[in-house]
Amino acid sequence: AYAALRNVITSSDIYRSRTDIRLDERQLAQDFGISRTPVREAMAQLEREGFVRSVPRRGVYVVRKTKQEVIELIQAWAALESMAARLITEHASDQDIAGLRRMFTTFEGDKLHAKLDEYSEVNINFHQSIIELSSNQALIRLAENLFTHMRMIRGATIGEDDRVDRSIRDHMNIIQALEARDTERAEDLVRQHALGLAEHVARHADYLD
Repeated sequence: AYAALRNVITSSDIYRSRTDIRLDERQLAQDFGISRTPVREAMAQLEREGFVRSVPRRGVYVVRKTKQEVIELIQAWAALESMAARLITEHASDQDIAGLRRMFTTFEGDKLHAKLDEYSEVNINFHQSIIELSSNQALIRLAENLFTHMRMIRGATIGEDDRVDRSIRDHMNIIQALEARDTERAEDLVRQHALGLAEHVARHADYLD
């Protein structure tokens, strides 16, 4: 129930929605084909992790972070992902790094804008792969909760202010640095890429407040 409910939250588009998103315990139990008890337990765990909030006599709602909270999440992510990039240059195989490049082979020129939804998913998978290829289990665990928020934030912002073009360019530069085993450059590029998202949120995401 926990994993299924977390997927519901991730796909809820909370950062695109202007209204609160309420989770219906009874409906979710029916959708999952289980009793309400494991759904209730999953909601309690997700509330402890900061993904939902319980409002007395009203129900359980998906948490929408404020703009400042989102910026702080991205800054924390930048620290983790940039260290992951450093570790990749030191330990990952050439085959693993080549897999990152293969993610982007279908996105060239005008095709990029025509496939925005598809690219958004590849973009998210790319960043998750950076974390996983670090092979640092402590780092991976720390990134896990952050990643749920990052997934929603990236999904909501990728189509704004020509971010797609910058995203693909940044990713290609990151991959080149990883392929060259240029540790300092890879770490710096990944950090600046993430902080660029924080800057975008600071300038353009007034709808979060």
